[in-house]
Amino acid sequence: FKRRHSKLINSSRLLYQEYSDVVLNKAIQSQKRVDYPEDIESSFPSSPRLRRKVLSPPDSYLQRLSVSSNASLWQDIPMIRGSRMLLNMSREEQRLQEAKFELIISEASYLRSLNVAVDHFQRSAELQAMLTNQERQWLFSRLSDVRDVSASFLFDLEEKFEEDMFTFHVCDVALKHAPDFRRVYLPYVTNQTYQEQTFQRLLNGNAGFQQVLERLESDPVCQRLSLKSFLILPFQRITRLKLLLQNILKRTRPGSEEEVQATQAYDALEKLIKDCNENVQRMKSTEELIYLSQKIEFECKIFPLISQSRRLVKCGELTALDFNNLSPKWKVTTRPIYLHLFNDCLLLSRPKEGGRFVVFDHAAFSDVRGEKCEMKLHGANKNVFRLFLLQNYFTRLLSLTLNPVMFSSSEKLRWISALAPPRGEPDLLECPDAPQVQCIKTYKARENDELALEKADIIMVMQYSNDGWMEGVKLSDRERGWFPSEHVENISSKHVRQKNLKEEQRVKNAKQQVFCKK
Repeated sequence: FKRRHSKLINSSRLLYQEYSDVVLNKAIQSQKRVDYPEDIESSFPSSPRLRRKVLSPPDSYLQRLSVSSNASLWQDIPMIRGSRMLLNMSREEQRLQEAKFELIISEASYLRSLNVAVDHFQRSAELQAMLTNQERQWLFSRLSDVRDVSASFLFDLEEKFEEDMFTFHVCDVALKHAPDFRRVYLPYVTNQTYQEQTFQRLLNGNAGFQQVLERLESDPVCQRLSLKSFLILPFQRITRLKLLLQNILKRTRPGSEEEVQATQAYDALEKLIKDCNENVQRMKSTEELIYLSQKIEFECKIFPLISQSRRLVKCGELTALDFNNLSPKWKVTTRPIYLHLFNDCLLLSRPKEGGRFVVFDHAAFSDVRGEKCEMKLHGANKNVFRLFLLQNYFTRLLSLTLNPVMFSSSEKLRWISALAPPRGEPDLLECPDAPQVQCIKTYKARENDELALEKADIIMVMQYSNDGWMEGVKLSDRERGWFPSEHVENISSKHVRQKNLKEEQRVKNAKQQVFCKK
């Protein structure tokens, strides 16, 4: 790759982890505006907005690009600030250039962190001595290649910026580098499961690794940030890059060549992230199926459990309630039952010791329904739902009244939602009054029906439980799932909610225009 010295790489005192946190906190604050006119931009305050340091003539614009409590702004560059060109630009044009400049300056911060990850951690002789060849591969994967691609991308971005600092473009550069992103990010992200397992195993079972890691992490060069925070950067960056391109796309002039380039670059990143997620999900599903196949016995006819297209949607132990209608007091007897719900079938089992299961019935997913139960019960049996197997292994209708062992209303709702027929992608504009929340604290999904959240994600809420869980759809990628309410906060402004939906529709319209022409 091009080995030209980057002028922006050392312009920031912050590593990408902290830079990203500053930017995401700013995005969160922008959603908290109660109500504001259409012409006020929440992301980029109008000039003059900060008390600026007076620069001596020798100071260059590159020396100005240091990130402290605020992210660096394009309008802060001395050549830009106060220029006639800037004064002649509309607010929308200024916002567009700010959005493009954020992509460049954030890539510089990201590359700086990657340099620390590779040079300080991966190439540490002490750390290398603690690892086998296989452990090195699983722990660091293609991190050096990710760093090289980022450096090449940043150098091309800088060249574009230096050619014309007022009307520079970045989306054509992102589109040009999209094949390189795919070449390095797809294997790196796919390796995520092995990386996490290897890191945890080394941390818990290798005292030498732990001691060396503590010394490396205490070095000022990594600003006391953990190795793990560096290893997850590529996952975070590729998602953030897509959102930065989306932010640029929203501000391009409809029908312009720049809109076409922004749409194509955004679409390339969106497909890459989708493929990354599918690869990770496929590997996880295969491991789950292999593990389950060793734990499951079939009382009814055996069918092969392991399949490339099969994935586990939800599983758990429940209590089946049997009602004796002959008794005047409706005597209820209970028995344990375990459900394994896959995307194509449902297994009903009796749990045994040692985490084993005996399958006594199964049905195709299309023949399964879950419904709320209107029966009023008290105590531990109040959060019940009905499970219907329209056709099961015995080719007959089976109806069960089930109660989650956890006795929570959220578990009941999550089972009913998981058992619902497949839903198409929601039309967000059909739900203009639906509540929206934004993530204020990262959430890592623990179960297959949960939604992983990153700070500043905006989610349209579909339903609530009374014990602190929500089901929602992320606006950025239409992913649906459950998440704890303590990780989000409500977006109270109707204007902000409408603006969020309008911007998502703007992206959708641009994609239809660009790709329908082909």
